[in-house]
Amino acid sequence: MKKTFVLIVLFIFPIVAYLFFASGVNNFGKLPVLTEQVNELEDVDDNLSLQNKITILGFLGSDVEQRKGNAFNLNQKIYKRFHEFNDFQMVMVVPKGTENSVMELKFELGNLSPVNKWKFLFADSSEIKSLFASLKTNLQLDENLGTPYVFIIDKDRNLRGRDDDIEDGVKYGFDTTSVAELNNKMEDDVKIILAEYRLALKKNNANRSK
Repeated sequence: MKKTFVLIVLFIFPIVAYLFFASGVNNFGKLPVLTEQVNELEDVDDNLSLQNKITILGFLGSDVEQRKGNAFNLNQKIYKRFHEFNDFQMVMVVPKGTENSVMELKFELGNLSPVNKWKFLFADSSEIKSLFASLKTNLQLDENLGTPYVFIIDKDRNLRGRDDDIEDGVKYGFDTTSVAELNNKMEDDVKIILAEYRLALKKNNANRSK
């Protein structure tokens, strides 16, 4: 009995404690606001909006074919897991003139999952640069007006991310070339922001019922 007790204390208890605190971060943590009031999409396209939506915002650039792998990673690791949540959308910004390439990409994504929450914003170079600049990150667009990084935008058009990331310090976006980063970081952060809004909705409903 003594040996069993010692084994539990030495091995089982630390694991239970870790799981408890890890779940506490996911359930009760709040994803920091890094940039307020990102430019609204309606300024470019009347049919698209960031307001009142939880948005994964990306910039595919003019070479859509080159970014297909990034889109597939994002689809498999993030979109398929969260696309059924209300007010969730995936918005990819692309230069005008890439309509045919985007149509082909949507067709291929459609073979993997429903694509109704995949949105594409066609814009000119100045509009793309202005939208990206409004994120106020430490990242840059490449010569094709694209980046492998995607960003979490909340319902108030605020950029959410990490201000104490072990590797990056302030983490504005998530690298879609890295499946590990999508699995280990981005998935957790999307869970946190969705939980945040679900908790707020429950509180509002509880207050109305009083």
